[in-house]
Amino acid sequence: MKKVSVIVPVYNAEKYVAATIESVLAQTYPNFEIIIVDDGSPDNSIEVCQKFTDSRIRIVRQENRGLPGARNTGIRHAKGDYLAFLDADDIWLPTKLEKHVHHLDNSPTVGISFCYSSFINQQGKPTGLYQKPRKLYDITPSYVLCRNPVGNGSAAVIRREVFEKIKFKDDLYSIVEDYYFDERLRHTKADATDIECWLRISIQTHWRHEGLPEALTLYRLNSGGLSANALKQLEALENVIEKTRLYAPDIIAHCEKAAKAYHLRYTARRLVSLGDGKTAAKLFNQVIANHWRIVLEEPGKTLLTGAAAYLVWFLYPVILTLRKSEASA
Repeated sequence: MKKVSVIVPVYNAEKYVAATIESVLAQTYPNFEIIIVDDGSPDNSIEVCQKFTDSRIRIVRQENRGLPGARNTGIRHAKGDYLAFLDADDIWLPTKLEKHVHHLDNSPTVGISFCYSSFINQQGKPTGLYQKPRKLYDITPSYVLCRNPVGNGSAAVIRREVFEKIKFKDDLYSIVEDYYFDERLRHTKADATDIECWLRISIQTHWRHEGLPEALTLYRLNSGGLSANALKQLEALENVIEKTRLYAPDIIAHCEKAAKAYHLRYTARRLVSLGDGKTAAKLFNQVIANHWRIVLEEPGKTLLTGAAAYLVWFLYPVILTLRKSEASA
């Protein structure tokens, strides 16, 4: 029975981390270890983690290095044949590891097994929204950059050999270490290092991405993701594109505009949900300017995004005025 190392980066997650750990301990697949990486968390997250007495749990402490740094530290300490990342505010369904392990055990050319995700709110209640990539098979580097089929950091289970294939040396903190996620791409209030890692795997190795058509991950939407943070994510993506251009210029030349369009559309949809219709509408105009074929490739989602952006832009001030009037009545 293959062992799975579950890596949980922890920073300011005291409200959620207990439910996260409980969801791992409730897995139907029993052969796992949990590596909790205390990324210099200033709150009581680690005190919450220490209440768990299961022998499969280990806590590793470090100065704050951000999400990619915590993941790298977790990989260095991992003993499993398969590695999985679980953000400290997300939750897994009980059969997640069992199904991914079965998938990898029976698919020798698959290096990354991912799944659909269901969105939950801060209270852990389903929102009715899902992250469902259109493609689960035959995933190319261009598709990874444009669509990030893995979706989020809590959705994938990955063979150890994959990380051994892409690791590199760096002395970012005055000591030479093995790196897997590129910490030099760490971005304030945004992170695209997972996309960069999946893309590097797709370009530099023979390992395939392949998905399971089930929502096995519950991904928590955090209202702290304000409009400015959504825009920071676009900046982080630009850094990924520039790095990849250095070693795979043909791939970037082929899909750069399409990639920007898809990520702009995603950001516009996030901004609509945050009520920032004006910025969402501006981004939607950039979507069309970068890659107008997106309207033909995905007409429903694209046109709906544009319509929603302009609708929220014009109607949101009216809704706020009505709310204020009701509150003062």
